[in-house]
Formats: sequence, C-alpha cells, structure tokens
Amino acid sequence: MRILLVEDEPDLGYAIQQSLSREKYVVDWVQDGTTAWDYLENRQVHYTVAIFDWLLPNLSGLELCQRVRSKQDPLPILMLTAKDRMEDKVAGLDAGADDYLVKPFGMAELKARVRALNRRSPLLHPQKLQIGRLLLDYGTATVAVQTEKQTYQTIPLTAKEFQLLEYFMKHANQLLTREQLMNQVWEVEADPTSNVVPAQIRLLRRKLADYGCDGLLETVYGLGYRLNAEHEQK
Repeated sequence: MRILLVEDEPDLGYAIQQSLSREKYVVDWVQDGTTAWDYLENRQVHYTVAIFDWLLPNLSGLELCQRVRSKQDPLPILMLTAKDRMEDKVAGLDAGADDYLVKPFGMAELKARVRALNRRSPLLHPQKLQIGRLLLDYGTATVAVQTEKQTYQTIPLTAKEFQLLEYFMKHANQLLTREQLMNQVWEVEADPTSNVVPAQIRLLRRKLADYGCDGLLETVYGLGYRLNAEHEQK
C-alpha cells in the first residue's frame, strides 16, 4: 500500500506522513505539483492512493487531478484544502478527486478516508490476501499464521516488514530483484546503493522462522528473491 502525499506546509506534511507511516503505508511526500507529477510518471512506482493539497507551487492539486484523469488513471485521489465553499468542492470533484477534506482536520478522519479509498480502489483487491498458512488483512494491517489448531496467530511485524511481506505475497512464486523491491517498498528518496533490502529480508526471515514459516523466502543467488508459495502448502 503506497501513498503519494503532496503537501507544501512542512509541519502538516510531516505530521501526515508520520501518521500514515505508523499505519504501515509507504508514503512518498513531496511539496510541489511538478515533483508530484514526476513521481506519478515514474513507471516503476505504483500508488494505491494520492493525497493532493489544492494550493501547491507550480502545479495545483486541481491541475494534478486533471492530468491524472486525462490519462484514464483510476488512482483514488483525496483533496485537502482550506476552501469550504460548495462551488469549490464541486470543482475539486469535477476535476477528478474522489474525496474532499477541509482543513483543519483530525488525523483519525484522514486515515478513515484513506482506508475508504483503499477499499474502493481497483488497485487493491481483495481486502484479505492468503498464501498458504499466511493471512494478510488490509483492514487491520496485520499478518497472521495458521496454527496446527486451525487458529490464527498474529506475527508482530514492523511497518517495513509488513510492506515487504505484502509485496512478496502479492507476487508469490515470482522472482523479484533487489531493484524491484527497492522501488516498490521503499520511499523514492531512499538510498538505492544501501544494503537495506537484504538486511530487511534477513530480519523478516528470522521473524517468520520464529512463527514456523522458515524457508518461505528464498534467495536466488545473483538474481533476487522469491516467496515460495508451494513451501507454505507443505
């Protein structure tokens, strides 16, 4: 689950990014419309929701909406604005926004609206994802493993571990390169030369092993990594 946040107020942008990151979303935060459009044009990165402030440097949130919709892109968009007149709301919705939130707002409401957009998103189906004994629940942002007693035990994952495992589960049995994982699970600003991907996979493997799922993530030396769904069927 990846969100593009476009907000030019530093304090508000930081607060939103931190709040959504705690909900285990990958959040790319930029502060102007032109940079946001560059991110949206990046074919290696795929967003499930976008949050646009109305008033932005260079390109406004309204113009961003119009550009997205002109490409027939179904990306769910939440518009943030201090404009609370009915005609402004109509203009935002007509430009292509799916929802509208007037400043000031509470973070609980923002997160609820993001969850609602995720549920309606054509890019995020179904609401639960199961691979073998592993069950990922988007509603609670948790992953649980089925025990021998046919009950489920939640695995305590960090936000990054959840995001990484989600991507593996959505691409079960597929070979995923380090570059693919870096592009999809880490923020755009992350250092591409760092050793963060193999280091995070080691931590995730260790935690899965603690819950009886050792051997699930395979290393294909020199090529990348793979979640072996057949392993989980055994």
